[in-house]
Amino acid sequence: QVQLVESGGGLVQPGGSLRLSCSASGFTFSVAYMSWVRQALGKGPEWLASMGPNGERVRYADAVNGRFTISRDNAKNTLYLEMNNVKSEDTALYYCTRGDQRTYSLYTHAWGPGTQVTVSS
Repeated sequence: QVQLVESGGGLVQPGGSLRLSCSASGFTFSVAYMSWVRQALGKGPEWLASMGPNGERVRYADAVNGRFTISRDNAKNTLYLEMNNVKSEDTALYYCTRGDQRTYSLYTHAWGPGTQVTVSS
């Protein structure tokens, strides 16, 4: 079955950096649009970034554009999110998911456990 496992989260100071990873299995990763989504405590999911199967059609939410970078390694079935210059408002549980900005909500049933990112001094 579809399995997505996020890792790389943790406690980071404002202005710092983190690199999140997402290991995918159970579907053909190399042909899938993939996204990163986050959910802060008490709030709904927020789409952050998406990428096409071969690294094309990269899109970012305004809140992270210029600070976060999405990438993928199809040989390793892995999606990445490089987070730079993090802010306190980036504190959330981060998920990877199939789909792009318009379709990611169709795959919530297959989300993994997520990885917690906490930005605090």
